[in-house]
Amino acid sequence: MNQMPKLVSVVIPAHNEEDNIIVIVDRIEKVFEKLNYRFEVLVVDDGGTDRTLEVIEELARVKDNFFYIEFSRNFGHQPALKAGLDFAKGDCVISLDADLQHPPEMFIQMLEKWEEGYDVVYTRRKEDKRLSYKKRKTSAYFYKLLNFLSDIELEPGTADFRLLDRRAIDVFKDFKENDLFVRGLVKWLGFRQFAIDYIPEQRFAGASKYNRSKMMRLAVHGVTSLSIKPLHMAVYLGFFFSFLSLLYIPYVIHALCIGKGVSGWASLISTVAFFGGLQLIILGIIGIYIGKMFMQTKNRPNYIIRSTNIDNIK
Repeated sequence: MNQMPKLVSVVIPAHNEEDNIIVIVDRIEKVFEKLNYRFEVLVVDDGGTDRTLEVIEELARVKDNFFYIEFSRNFGHQPALKAGLDFAKGDCVISLDADLQHPPEMFIQMLEKWEEGYDVVYTRRKEDKRLSYKKRKTSAYFYKLLNFLSDIELEPGTADFRLLDRRAIDVFKDFKENDLFVRGLVKWLGFRQFAIDYIPEQRFAGASKYNRSKMMRLAVHGVTSLSIKPLHMAVYLGFFFSFLSLLYIPYVIHALCIGKGVSGWASLISTVAFFGGLQLIILGIIGIYIGKMFMQTKNRPNYIIRSTNIDNIK
């Protein structure tokens, strides 16, 4: 008796990607023509303002293995990715962006490693010399900051282009994180993981959704979601500067003994301003964590589905 081929789910978060969807689906289908797997494609429309939804609805009408989820508004890339993983039915799930910088042809290597027994097959983007110097440096600083302040280590170039086995997905689906940082959570999961290096392709159409401020915001989310190390650093800073202040006491005693007044109004004001700023930074760090706790206690969903063609969530 022939065993039915395994099902592979392909999850694609999309925000204003109307010109890319048909192209990427076509390339995915060509890849699976060479493989002995069943497959489904699940596109998550993250509250776009262009014709992305119309395009995916049309594809769903003519393809039996094409599914979509439409959000009620723009919730962000990470919640869109979480929704795709939540409702994908495959024995494994491959996630990638819709802009074609993640080449679907790499599915072959990823599936080979999966068949070897790896539960997570993730990718590492090699440095793309075509990108601007500023963009490359921003990406490098992102990973340095994240690794320095968090309790996990992400290799530079790690993104949300990966394969997850069903065992890992079933664990991930139970996460109730409010501020999602999927690549960090996948690393935290453990299981058997394998990395594949690749050179990104040029974006096919549209513009990148991640600018420098969004990258920094994502880094802050990642650090505060995965570690309390910034709070420890705030304590260490407090002890360090308290120790430095003790070194000033001998000078004050000496000045009093020789009858010389302690002068230096400008230096005093500078010191007060410095420590005031330091206190505000530490309070800001504490405030971020308290804010995250406040939002988590509300227990709001990561996303709201407006429409879908998946039967069990209509």
